[in-house]
Amino acid sequence: MSSDQFDSALDLLRRLPPHSTSTNLNRICALAPDLTEDLLSSVDQSLQTRQCKKTKRDYLLCDYNRDGDSYRSPWSNEFEPEVEDAEFPSERVRKMEIRMGEAVEIYRDLYYEGGVSSVYFWDLDDGFAGVVLLKKTTGKGSSEGGWDSIHVFEAIDRPRMSHYKLTSTVILHLSTGNDALGDMDLGGSMTRQIEQDMPVHDDASHIVNVGKLVEDMELKMRNLLQEVYFGKAKDIVGELRSTQPLTEATKEKATHREMINSMKR
Repeated sequence: MSSDQFDSALDLLRRLPPHSTSTNLNRICALAPDLTEDLLSSVDQSLQTRQCKKTKRDYLLCDYNRDGDSYRSPWSNEFEPEVEDAEFPSERVRKMEIRMGEAVEIYRDLYYEGGVSSVYFWDLDDGFAGVVLLKKTTGKGSSEGGWDSIHVFEAIDRPRMSHYKLTSTVILHLSTGNDALGDMDLGGSMTRQIEQDMPVHDDASHIVNVGKLVEDMELKMRNLLQEVYFGKAKDIVGELRSTQPLTEATKEKATHREMINSMKR
């Protein structure tokens, strides 16, 4: 595999619409099969949903529960289709995975009021790692939206402490349209990282610590999307085309300046 090919593929995917990442990724992999494994592990794409054959419950697919063309269900802890010599989390880590999945379901109901969530853990030499996935789609027809959260973390064991490293990605897609106004597509992704040492008394402490890190990070990213990105877009549109006659807007600005100046005297 050429590093130039890999870098070019990543550069191309960054310039294409985020909601079409999966389709474009499959096309690039078909053209350059040698890049498949590296691209799948490096590119964040909208999460896909599958139903567990054993429990009939939905779960999310990602690179962290994938083995070839098979995916491990968090509900049955089995790969679908079955994989020979597949790797599974240890008994201790699997128990934490189940408890974290139950906690994330409660969190999802509180903040998302629906959607699908999944949690996957795996063992490390000096601790464990995992991923928390959340997906919510809304609307069908003229107006649609989708939110995908991918929180990947490592927990490195230390005496009475654990060092956590969290990488969070949010993929947002909004679309709307009608005959009068036409179509609008808005989408993008945001990634943030944080590292923090937190006290650990037992395995239950990991569930609390990871849950707090994920909740705080999602809140920050949600506010950043609303206040910075959407706020900036609104300002730019306002500068390009005013919603009222410019003479009225100019008068309002002048009145506003006069009020500020009078308060400074």
